[in-house]
Amino acid sequence: MAAATLDSPAGPRTRRWTRAEFHRLAELGFFNGQRAELIEGEIVVLSPQKPRHWTAVDRTQEVLKKWFGAGFVVRMQGPVSLDNASEPEPDVCVVRGSRQDFAQVHPTDPVLVVEVSDTTLAYDRGTKAGLYAGAGVADYWVLNLVDLRLEVYRTPGADPFQTGRYHYESRQDLVPPATVTPLALPGAAVPVADLLGPPPPAPSGTPAP
Repeated sequence: MAAATLDSPAGPRTRRWTRAEFHRLAELGFFNGQRAELIEGEIVVLSPQKPRHWTAVDRTQEVLKKWFGAGFVVRMQGPVSLDNASEPEPDVCVVRGSRQDFAQVHPTDPVLVVEVSDTTLAYDRGTKAGLYAGAGVADYWVLNLVDLRLEVYRTPGADPFQTGRYHYESRQDLVPPATVTPLALPGAAVPVADLLGPPPPAPSGTPAP
């Protein structure tokens, strides 16, 4: 009898979770004290937030609220139900409608998603970008706190190098004093400097320029 291989039905397989199962685990208290996301069937536990990251998330939400008025909701670290196997909690996202529209269900089709990145930069450029592109999110921003710039990803489509995967065909890097126009607000010009905020203080002992 031939030995079972990893690819055969008798071999070990990775267990993927559905959104319903993920919600049930949360109800049972599996994630108490932790932030968790469901990403392509895998449960990802997020690291504790550093002050700089939290401040940038809070600032981004406030800036976008000034630009997106009636008819939009700007959500901070709230779930987005992309499909049966993915329910991420982007740092900030903008959805059409009113707050009451999401009293019973999470939004499914954000018009803008923003991830604030410091230690998660590679993850947000790779896994998260592919996830949002696959869900058809047309406007995805990475607020890059490492290089102090805003990365704007657009034109989602199939990845030509990976079967069944998705990516963004367009990326634009913006630094102050540039402005960015959300696709959902053609007349807006959001200053990148407002999103990034003041530069971090120089390390102690660094001479002033």
